[in-house]
Amino acid sequence: MTSKPEVYLKTYDKIFRYSRLHGDANLSKRFHIMDYMVSRYLEIFREKSDVEQFLNYCQYPLRKTIRYNSLKINKQEFEKVMNENGFKIKRIKDINIGYEIIEMPKKPTLGSTLEYMKGYYHIQSKSSMIPPLMLAPSENDVVLDMAAAPGGKTTEMAQLMSNRGLIMAVERSRCRTKSLQSNINRLGVLNTVIVRTDSVNLRKMNFNFDKILLDAPCSGEGIMYKDPSRKQKTSPADLKQFALNQLKLIETAFNLLKDGGRLVYSTCSIGPEEDEFIINYAVTELGMKVIKNVSFNYSNGIKEFNGISFEESVSQCIRIYPHIHNTEGFFICQLEKE
Repeated sequence: MTSKPEVYLKTYDKIFRYSRLHGDANLSKRFHIMDYMVSRYLEIFREKSDVEQFLNYCQYPLRKTIRYNSLKINKQEFEKVMNENGFKIKRIKDINIGYEIIEMPKKPTLGSTLEYMKGYYHIQSKSSMIPPLMLAPSENDVVLDMAAAPGGKTTEMAQLMSNRGLIMAVERSRCRTKSLQSNINRLGVLNTVIVRTDSVNLRKMNFNFDKILLDAPCSGEGIMYKDPSRKQKTSPADLKQFALNQLKLIETAFNLLKDGGRLVYSTCSIGPEEDEFIINYAVTELGMKVIKNVSFNYSNGIKEFNGISFEESVSQCIRIYPHIHNTEGFFICQLEKE
């Protein structure tokens, strides 16, 4: 029997046909990136100068950011300790648990300080701190993290919940589960159970959650600055497979969510095929409601891509771009099950 995600994907298959889009061979050659990716970026940004800016930012490292861990240390003491160790830090606007590293000593590195080992902070991009903050889990919630490793967002949610409530952290990779366990232990998280399986398998069990975080496996187009191989890695067929998996995951999330429950969907990709296209499915096929972002000032979701128009509320999602917001490329949307 054909699933809803497969039918939806087939219905809107033309979103993956890129021959009709205009490319730019010079940009492809200059930035060592596949032609079809450049044609997509020209469709997203509209202006060649914006595409150049985006691709240029993807070549260089971004300023490092960290999340201080209130489960282990208070904010004032944390700032004092980091300053004494030669780290000049600055609070991130709108993210009261996040800091930018303005200056740092040559030694020790950010990931080898005693304070890091003690779990006083976690190295995490500004973008990736936002999905848990948007979901805002409470101390009374039962929460599912559907793709939890390496654990940055899982441990952030535990922090927001003051180690109360319950988090089920699901990860299908045995190797990645080790990093998840390591971070949970280092950061002093006590309210989290790790389950090693594919999240799609959870629908066979009688689980219901108040809130769900789905940071979906994706092409990673937003993090090309730290993994240049992504410029040549993902073919159109690969992108289509990512989308199918994401559709299955968001359908699973819908089935596991209590009525009135909230879901935050995010990716470290700027590809509409992995972002608005997936949210459009949640709205039009599953009947979910987009919750308008009012807390974070970033770019809006796009309304149309490659001949496919998305449901109007999809534009209330947020897009984060390296060249505009000086952090990893990200897509984030909050949904409610009515």
